Amino acid sequence: MEESRRYRISDADREHAAQRLHTAMAEGRITFAELDERLGQVYAALYADDLEPPLADLPPEHPTGLAAQPGAPAVWQPAPPEDPAPVVLKSTVGDVKRTGGWQVPPVFEVQSTMGDAVLDFSRAVVPQQVVEVRLKLGAGTARLLLPDGATADVDGVVVGLGSVKSKVPGGPQPGRLHLVVRGKVSMGDVVVRYPYEVGRFRF
Repeated sequence: MEESRRYRISDADREHAAQRLHTAMAEGRITFAELDERLGQVYAALYADDLEPPLADLPPEHPTGLAAQPGAPAVWQPAPPEDPAPVVLKSTVGDVKRTGGWQVPPVFEVQSTMGDAVLDFSRAVVPQQVVEVRLKLGAGTARLLLPDGATADVDGVVVGLGSVKSKVPGGPQPGRLHLVVRGKVSMGDVVVRYPYEVGRFRF
C-alpha cells in the first residue's frame, strides 16, 4: 500500500489556522491560555498533519455555516461575551506592560498596588472589536496606546488624585477597535491616545 505523502504548509495556512483559534477564543470555545498554547503549535507546524491537533476539537466551519476561507479577514466579535471571567494582569510593586504582538483577551483586569500600566494595542492581536479594560491601580499611571482610528469610552474610570485624559474619539466606529475602560485609580493619571513617532522612536 502506498504511503500517503506529507505536504508542507505555507505561511497563509498557518495564519488561517491561527485565525480559527482567535475566533474560537472570541466565541468562548477555548480559553486565553489554550489560545496561547495552540498558537505555539500552529506557528511551529511544518506539515498539514501538524495543524490537526490544535484544531481537532473545533468545529470545521464557522457557526454561520459558511466555511472560513484562507486569507479571509478575522471575524470580529461585536462585544465581549456576557459575564466573562477576566484575564488578570497583576503586579504588586512594579509596572504592568504589554507591547508588540500580544494576544488581547476580550475582558481583562490590570491590578497594581504601586506601579504604572502600559498597554500598547497598536500592534496587538485583537480578535474582537470591543475590548473591556478594568483598572485597579493604587499609585501609578495607566497609559493605553491605540491603533489609528480606534476609539475609547473612559466614562467608567474613577480617579482619586489624578486625571483621566482621552485623546481619541469616544464613540465606536464600524470595523475599528473600541475600548471600554472602567475601574479605579487611587493616585495617578489615565491617558488614552495614539502612539507618537519621532524618527525611529515610537512611544
